[in-house]
Amino acid sequence: MALRIGVPAETAAGERRVALVPDVVKRLTQQGMSVRVERGAGAGAFITDAEYEAAGAQIVTREEAWASDLVVHVQPPSEEEIALLRSGSVYIGFLSPLDRPEVVEKLARQGVTALAMELVPRISRAQKMDALSAMAAVAGYKAVLIAANLLPKFFPLLTTAAGTVRPASVLVLGAGVAGLQAIATARRLGARVSAYDIRDAVKEEVQSLGATFLELPFEVPDAQDVSGYAKALAEEKQRQQAQLLVPHIGRSDVVISTAQVPGRRAPVLITEEAVAAMQPGTVIIDLAAPSGGNCVLTRPGETVVHNGVQIVGPLNLPAEMPVHASQMYARTLLAMIQEFATPEGFKPDFEDEIFKGACVTYNGEVVNERVRALLAA
Repeated sequence: MALRIGVPAETAAGERRVALVPDVVKRLTQQGMSVRVERGAGAGAFITDAEYEAAGAQIVTREEAWASDLVVHVQPPSEEEIALLRSGSVYIGFLSPLDRPEVVEKLARQGVTALAMELVPRISRAQKMDALSAMAAVAGYKAVLIAANLLPKFFPLLTTAAGTVRPASVLVLGAGVAGLQAIATARRLGARVSAYDIRDAVKEEVQSLGATFLELPFEVPDAQDVSGYAKALAEEKQRQQAQLLVPHIGRSDVVISTAQVPGRRAPVLITEEAVAAMQPGTVIIDLAAPSGGNCVLTRPGETVVHNGVQIVGPLNLPAEMPVHASQMYARTLLAMIQEFATPEGFKPDFEDEIFKGACVTYNGEVVNERVRALLAA
C-alpha cells in the first residue's frame, strides 16, 4: 500500500495557510504516494478542493486526514487533533517544542514519530527544509507594509511642486532573515534604512542591501551560536544595549524589531524611555511579540498607542499572506518528505543529522534532549 499523506485543515484562530499546495501534491502523487486532503483545507489560501483533485489528491473527512500514515500541518496540533493520530504514524510540522513541550509529550504518548520544522539544523543540505527562514521572510516583508500603512508620512523622498519631502527613517533591530527582508522591502519603498544586530558577521549583508549598519560602543564576545542564531546577552549587557539604542530609536519614524533567541524570552531592546523619545505618529512593529516582545510596551496580538507612538504586536504575519506562505512552506515539507519517505513508507534515520535534529518523539518517547529537560524541570 502506498504511503498515505494527510493534509488536515488548520483550526488555530486566524491561521489561513495550508501545509501542502496542489503543485507539491502533484509531485508526491507522481512519485507513488497517496495524498489525502481534508475537505476545504485550502480555502484560507484560496485553493479549491477541485484543484487538489486535479493534482491527484483525494478529498477526505477530517478524521481520515488525521488517520493517515504521515500527517503534515502548519500549527501545533491540539489535544483533540493529537487523539486522531494513529499510533505508529508520523507528524511533520511546526510544534513550538521549546515553548510548548507538553504538546511534544502528548505526541509521544500517542506513539507518534514527530518532526519539528523549527528544529531543522542550519546546514547547507537542509536549506531547502528551512521553514522558519521561509516564514520569517514573509513576516519581514509584511511588517514593513503594515508600518508604511500606519505611518502618517511618505516612505520615499519626494520632490513636488509643494516642496521636497524627506524620506522616512526606518530602523530594523535584528538582521536575521526577517530583518534582512524588512530592510530590503523598506529600501524598495524608498525609506532611509539603518539596522542593528549584536552579530558583526551580518554587517556586510546589511550594507549589501543599501542600509547603514548601526554599531554600538560595547563589546559582545561570541554573539552567535554554531547555527548562526544570536545568543542571549547577560542581563547587564542587555540593559547597556537598550540604553545605547534609545537615541537611535528616538530618531526613527519606524522601528521593526525582530530579535529572538530560540527557547528564550525575546530580549528587551526598546525601553519605555526609547518609546518616549519617539515622535507622535511613529510606528513600532514588534515581530518578537509571540515570545514576549522586544518592546516593553508590546501587547502580543494587539496594537497599542503610547504617547502617540503606535506599537503593533503581530502573532502570525505569514497567515496574512497565505498564498505565497503556503507555497513556500509546502516546498520545505516536500524536501523533508522526499529526504525520509518512499512510496512504501517513512524511514527514520538517526544517523542523519537533519532527522536527528528535527525528531522530537520516537517509539513513545521524547527523544530531543532540550525538550526532555524542559519537561523534567
